[in-house]
Amino acid sequence: MGAFVISKRFNDTYKFVFTSRKGKIIFTSLSYELKFECQEEIDGFKAAIETAEFVKFKSPNGKYFFKLMLGEQHFATSRKYTTELRLKKGINEIVLYASKAEVLDFSENDFVFTD
Repeated sequence: MGAFVISKRFNDTYKFVFTSRKGKIIFTSLSYELKFECQEEIDGFKAAIETAEFVKFKSPNGKYFFKLMLGEQHFATSRKYTTELRLKKGINEIVLYASKAEVLDFSENDFVFTD
């Protein structure tokens, strides 16, 4: 099962990614000023996943990616895929597992191992 991972960007905004069962990033969210906004967006996405739309693109260098839309709003952008089949597998992973995925918060930068 996949997971949503919340983290902090270098410019002090927050983002989340959805990772596959194998730990690969499938999509990355937009930036959010506050951490609780990430949690709210994840909860909203889980509740409305059946209305999500995947708009597929091909980059100039031949890589495939999609933009995840909720209603008319851009929600997230996928990583780049080498083939259209891999892109479809990434979308399928979201459809199957995102609604029951856990949320992990790595935004505090607390390390388990001390110096």
